Amino acid sequence: MVDLFLNRVLVENNWDQDELNTEREIVRILENRILMLFFASAECDKCQEFVPVLNNFFKRLKDPAYIEYPKLLALVYISLDQSEEQQERFLKELHKKTLFLPFEDPYRKELQAMFKVRDVPTVVVLRPDCSVLSPNAVRDICRFGCDCFRDWQESAEVVERTFMLNEEFDDLNLRSATDPVRRLKYKTEDDKRKKWWKLWGKGKDGNEEQEEKDGMWGDKGTWWRR
Repeated sequence: MVDLFLNRVLVENNWDQDELNTEREIVRILENRILMLFFASAECDKCQEFVPVLNNFFKRLKDPAYIEYPKLLALVYISLDQSEEQQERFLKELHKKTLFLPFEDPYRKELQAMFKVRDVPTVVVLRPDCSVLSPNAVRDICRFGCDCFRDWQESAEVVERTFMLNEEFDDLNLRSATDPVRRLKYKTEDDKRKKWWKLWGKGKDGNEEQEEKDGMWGDKGTWWRR
């Protein structure tokens, strides 16, 4: 996913139109995400009709006002407009978290050829490794709404790192995005006590280990320490 836009400039569709032009910035915003490439143009009536649907779809998956943990999803508008003015007009209708390529970048046409886009609107959905999940998800988005993302995520095996502890980043063989959640949810208090007790007793000498076996209460029933 990241490789697809390395050495390119992506622009955020916010008020300032901030440019992401370093490898670090591109990695930060695209790594481990499902990517939607939205091919469209301002002069296309079907594209205009689809934009509110796409905005609502994206907003409900990315906007903290609708969801506690924004999903690992990115949207890039690939303009097939005939002029920069048309592109700018169309961008005003798109969600502010949408990314786009500058109009002067010929890579727009290369992407169109790469993914064999012939009709607009088209939403090409990619896994993090750049393989294609859906060559055109427009119909599914209109029909199933946000449920599409759940199917994409399961197929792409995208890991929701928001829910993971630091120690779980070492496990690169997680089969499901929900595995870390389940492990945390069903981790019993007894398991936690055993882990604490093991760490507490580590490094103690033989005499102290024997004291643990015999008990740590004095003759008068009071708690004592050396």
